[in-house]
Amino acid sequence: MDFAYSERTKALQAKVSRFMDENVYPAEERFFAEVQENRRKGNPWVPTRVIEDLKQKARAQELWNLFLPESEYGASLSNLEYAPLCEIMGRSPIGPEAFNCSAPDTGNMEVLVRYGSPEIRKRWLEPLLRGEIRSAFAMTEPAVASSDATNIQARIERQGGEYVISGRKWWTSGANDPRCKVLIFMGKTDPNNPDRHRQQSMIVVPMDRAGWGPAASTTACASSGWPSAHWRRCAAGRPSAWPSANPSPSRPSRWSASRTRASRSTRRAFWC
Repeated sequence: MDFAYSERTKALQAKVSRFMDENVYPAEERFFAEVQENRRKGNPWVPTRVIEDLKQKARAQELWNLFLPESEYGASLSNLEYAPLCEIMGRSPIGPEAFNCSAPDTGNMEVLVRYGSPEIRKRWLEPLLRGEIRSAFAMTEPAVASSDATNIQARIERQGGEYVISGRKWWTSGANDPRCKVLIFMGKTDPNNPDRHRQQSMIVVPMDRAGWGPAASTTACASSGWPSAHWRRCAAGRPSAWPSANPSPSRPSRWSASRTRASRSTRRAFWC
């Protein structure tokens, strides 16, 4: 296999590198100062003006959604073409988001491009592609080794015209961000399937849906971090507006099947 960079890749490498040198690296100090000021005021998750300005500049230079392969929505780069660009963007902690190429949005958008219904694409994918909202991916659970998706215990059950979710998730990166409007939730839909790699599915969940409740904001490496920390979220029991820090998972969260049926087809044993 030929791993040599194409002329298109070389041109994009130069363009991305120039953008990083002229815009991203000089903005890092201002970014961290803005986050620190937001933390001092009590909420480090307030979106920063620095990032929003960088996003506008990157989009104006057509350095936007570079991650999407084989898609009308992005640059249609192969993994071989995108990898060296990702390496350059990753040299700064604020680089990927400036190009709308940061996780977990990138993986979530790929799922929605391939499996989302027209309604889901319009409601969630399009604003994600424009960089107007953020998303989260709920896979990890406190009681099992969740890097192996066959261990997942949370349930997604269809009851009539609705889906009922019950379970607990944590390390849901980015869920504290006020721009996070949707998450993709992994759970078991067919626990008795003899093929354990076909027991799981994923479903799209609006973040403002009643029945969800944050249990705690967790720390990583002894720090709650600037906006890269994780959120433990109870997937059943109480609306997020309830003040108690100890959820009572007595009432599963429900929502209309008409808004989530596309997600039911995403039976993927391992996605991260």
